[in-house]
Amino acid sequence: MSEPRVTAEQITELLVATIPLTQVLGFEVRELGDGRALLVMPGNAQNIRAGGTLSGPSIMALADAALYAAVLTKVGLEPMAVTSDLAVRFLRKPPPRDLCGEAAILHLGRRQAVGEVRLYAPDDPSRPVAHATGTYALPSAG
Repeated sequence: MSEPRVTAEQITELLVATIPLTQVLGFEVRELGDGRALLVMPGNAQNIRAGGTLSGPSIMALADAALYAAVLTKVGLEPMAVTSDLAVRFLRKPPPRDLCGEAAILHLGRRQAVGEVRLYAPDDPSRPVAHATGTYALPSAG
């Protein structure tokens, strides 16, 4: 297995520059591997909704950002790799605390990357609160 083509710092810089919402929501790139990424979203006031739970839009943004980071580990720092499909299934009410988004690339082609994201509380990885699948469109070479 090869090393990722980018570092956590490079991905963070690209996220902040191209998707400022990721900084507002407080996403942190914790781990990278070849086609894999782990991002964490803090359970802070920006991400908590009525009812004392994490907001759905924040969870969806975490899934998308984690999948983007996983794509970047394969294709390098490509700002024009864009989401073409994202489906999120909410499995149970998330606790009002930090949430992990663990993404893995399932297929990488010339024009698209397909992956999945497990979203779970750091202290309970065996019980995901949501599961996402998504596709990223990749720019053509040249």
